[in-house]
Amino acid sequence: MEKIPVAILGATGSVGQKFIQLLINHPWFEIKELAASETSAGKKYKDVVEWFVSDEIPEQVANLEVKKCEPNLDCKVAFSGLDSSIAGEVETAFAKKGYKVISNSRNHRMDDDVPLLIPEINPDHIELVKKQKYGGGLIVTNPNCSTIGMTLALKPLIDDFGISDINVVTMQAVSGAGNPKKVGLNIDDNVIPWIKGEEEKMEIEPLKIFGTLNNQRIDFNKMNISAQCNRVNVTDGHLEAVQIRLKKKVDKEDIINSWNNFSSEPQKLDLPTAPKKPIHYFDEDDFPQPKIHRNIENGMAAATGRLRPDKFFDFKFVVLSHNTVRGAAGGAILCAELLKAKGYI
Repeated sequence: MEKIPVAILGATGSVGQKFIQLLINHPWFEIKELAASETSAGKKYKDVVEWFVSDEIPEQVANLEVKKCEPNLDCKVAFSGLDSSIAGEVETAFAKKGYKVISNSRNHRMDDDVPLLIPEINPDHIELVKKQKYGGGLIVTNPNCSTIGMTLALKPLIDDFGISDINVVTMQAVSGAGNPKKVGLNIDDNVIPWIKGEEEKMEIEPLKIFGTLNNQRIDFNKMNISAQCNRVNVTDGHLEAVQIRLKKKVDKEDIINSWNNFSSEPQKLDLPTAPKKPIHYFDEDDFPQPKIHRNIENGMAAATGRLRPDKFFDFKFVVLSHNTVRGAAGGAILCAELLKAKGYI
């Protein structure tokens, strides 16, 4: 199959670099264009990027000329890792010019006509793009990195038992803040009990993700969610402690079976980056751990553990997901694979 040429918007940033790393040997997509700020435009990629996601810049992109983030690039698919300060306007401009934009940025996530897509959870929400007024273009977004891990773990439980209330406390990796050379976090021997905008995202995004598609609009789920988000001194991998109140009375084994048996559209379609098993449950008392489990299934699966009854809710557990792979670039690439499999790309 001839590969589809793609652009990466915000190619010099942390998410842009992860897009490059994950797309280099992709069987369906080929990096054709890199775009970034005006100060980088016109120069070779290797001369403007502070590369940090692997040992070396991939040679396939090192000498590519960086372009401006303007919709005149030689391809029709664009992955966006742009900063939220500019992403909304730029992504809209690209969509209006006929580009298929798959975005990791937050700007369009809550737009009525934009899917907030996790392919294992709400693949039917792709239908929303038919409501968009971009001609041949479209915008699809993936959710916040901390939202993705939690909702993957909740999906089979919602389907099998129903959930009314959720409390979540996150321990989020440093890489979620961006390039470690630039962010200047005071994280050594420290925990920062606040991440700007993160708690609000975790409390609202799942309501759209688990909402029902109704005549090309989403009726939001009515569950209650309370979130507390913390930055911890871990390189990659968000660990989240979750409490849930279920709508049915079940036992521990019911929940474990629900996780172990879960499979969805990406697995049926055998999409290239889809995990064979989206959720891996561990019985060990001290699992999952970021250092050990963040790269399960190339970082695209969620790991759960420590499932036990809760005195105030029904059950509590922990879930781990790789925040820059499944929670960012990898999740967006899986969205693009689903769009292609469904004929939208």
